[in-house]
Amino acid sequence: MAVVETIEHKATDRTPAVVFDFAAGQYRLSGESYPEDAANFYGPLTQGLRQAIEDRASDEVEFTVEMIYFNSSTAKALMNMFQILEEGAESGLKVRINWCYHDDDETMEEFGEDFSEDFEHADYRMCPLT
Repeated sequence: MAVVETIEHKATDRTPAVVFDFAAGQYRLSGESYPEDAANFYGPLTQGLRQAIEDRASDEVEFTVEMIYFNSSTAKALMNMFQILEEGAESGLKVRINWCYHDDDETMEEFGEDFSEDFEHADYRMCPLT
């Protein structure tokens, strides 16, 4: 199956801005995420990411999350994507994950710290924003 070049979505009041550039290995989610159908919104992103990692569409992967709010179904989708990234890193792919949060947002900081505990092979960075 051929990898889609890029998936881009503008942010809405319920979904984040998305830029998944598979060929460049650059992935970004930003904004708020509480879609009515998380599986429908995140499914193509997760499938595309899995395919790109399996096909080694790029030598390096950088995955940036800059959320100000997300619901539990989004958290599950993030976990699924993070698992794919960790598996890629374990198999030798250079993977960096940037968890960006506003330095006064303790909730997002704590979520980032919780997610970081699941990584051994990927380079996971907490990135406070001022």
